[in-house]
Amino acid sequence: MVTRSSGKATAKRSAKTRTPARGKLAPRTQKRGLSAEQIVLEREAPEILALSQQVSAVGGAVIGAYREPFSGHPMLLASLPLEAVQPTPFQRDLSPTHTQRLAAKIEESGSFLDPLIVVRGDDGRLWTPNGRHRLAAAKVLGLKQITALVSPDESLAFRILALNTEKAHNLKDRALEVIRMARTLAKRNPRAKETQYAAEFEAPELLTLGIVYERNARFGGSPYTSLLRKVDRFVDRSLPVSLRSREDYAARIEQIDAQVGRIVEALQARGFKSPYLRNYVVARINPVRFQRLKKGQSEAVMPIAQALIRMAAAAAKFDLTSVSFNDVALVAAVSSEPG
Repeated sequence: MVTRSSGKATAKRSAKTRTPARGKLAPRTQKRGLSAEQIVLEREAPEILALSQQVSAVGGAVIGAYREPFSGHPMLLASLPLEAVQPTPFQRDLSPTHTQRLAAKIEESGSFLDPLIVVRGDDGRLWTPNGRHRLAAAKVLGLKQITALVSPDESLAFRILALNTEKAHNLKDRALEVIRMARTLAKRNPRAKETQYAAEFEAPELLTLGIVYERNARFGGSPYTSLLRKVDRFVDRSLPVSLRSREDYAARIEQIDAQVGRIVEALQARGFKSPYLRNYVVARINPVRFQRLKKGQSEAVMPIAQALIRMAAAAAKFDLTSVSFNDVALVAAVSSEPG
């Protein structure tokens, strides 16, 4: 009896302290957000009256209103003419291939189900921060109107990147969207500091790489992320000032990448044909490749300006004779591992 009771007690303790399996989310025991009654919002509510009038003024129609169940912010469900909605000016570039594929799938399914997220932009027009491809697909399909969730919270346009799951952002997409967002915010609020928008920008290296991608759409930024994650940090300076510094960092990366290109060509002339040659060369000249970030470490392992100077110097004196086929093969094996 004692043993059995002890076993039950142990099982109860284990059930209480058991952690969720990896990859699964543990549900909160305490419920959050609004009740169904609190979510209901009348169309004539004062906080959405001006927005409702704007929807009507552009030729749209308010379908309904509600309070967003997590934050309680008011929202409109509306039908809007396609020409009344524009993508945010800092959004990633349109992919014609993805647009055509999306339009074809909507045609096949016979339903256009996903509403756009729409906010009021700086120019007074209606912006969609996450629906560029759906908007373009609707135009391909010849739709007159499109459904939208319209928010009076204009700042949502700068926070939507983290929620965008319509089409996975690659590094170039993310970097270009972040730098365009930063330039817009710098004009909108030039006294705001870069650190104030850390959540919106997601990662500091996206700002730096975004400038390089602006200058060279064919730039391959992935090999440089290992370096930048260790040395690039958000700074407590105004956005215009921080962006000027990042312009300089981007120019140095461009110069380094040009040197890397010449090294790769020389290695190819020596018989090295691996598609991972660029990754190998960038890793070899990375001055912090053997330095690890400690858990919870926020400061850079080296100032970014110093790291880029040392990287350029390493590229300038790169010894082609020191490269072996085994070294390149090892980099290829690591680079091709999943995840």
